[in-house]
Amino acid sequence: MSQQIILASGSKIRAEMLQNAGVSFDVITRPVDEAAIKESLEAEGTAPRDIADSLAEAKAQRVSARHPEALVIGCDQVLDFEKRMFSKPRDQAEAKAQLQELRGKRHALLSAAVIYEGGKPIWRHVGVVRLLMRDFSDAFLQGYIDRNWDEIQHTVGGYQLEAEGVRLFTRVDGDYFTVLGMPLLEILAFLTLRGTLQK
Repeated sequence: MSQQIILASGSKIRAEMLQNAGVSFDVITRPVDEAAIKESLEAEGTAPRDIADSLAEAKAQRVSARHPEALVIGCDQVLDFEKRMFSKPRDQAEAKAQLQELRGKRHALLSAAVIYEGGKPIWRHVGVVRLLMRDFSDAFLQGYIDRNWDEIQHTVGGYQLEAEGVRLFTRVDGDYFTVLGMPLLEILAFLTLRGTLQK
């Protein structure tokens, strides 16, 4: 019998990525106080890359404690802009302010994945993508937020590159799956190497 794989994330797009890759898995989540972890680590001056890794690990750890026999994948994504971290916007005004600040400038998306087995981390990776936003008009920005708020309120930085949000950008350097919130190719390579997925 093959080892159970658990995705410790409620993200629909992450689940879709694994499904589309033909991976058999279950989705099981446990509550993690992400805001408290972020706040504590930011106060200590922790780098955004390490914050993404810590959040992914916290999710995997909580689920692995209850399912030690499974391979548990925890994921998280943060936006690093000039050494500051952006999160999911709380409201439309915050989304607008964030996107205005990012307009015409570069930022990075950091997508972390940590895999747990038996209550311990056995693999981790942080994928990095660098993006350049175009100098869009305020009118386009407001229309974009009005049309897409239901979706973008759940996204780091307030945009979805896989939808109309692609029109905010002039350049994307890095892996597409990492933009979507999971370093999928690296996860698949690890699962194949250890024999969980067929070579």
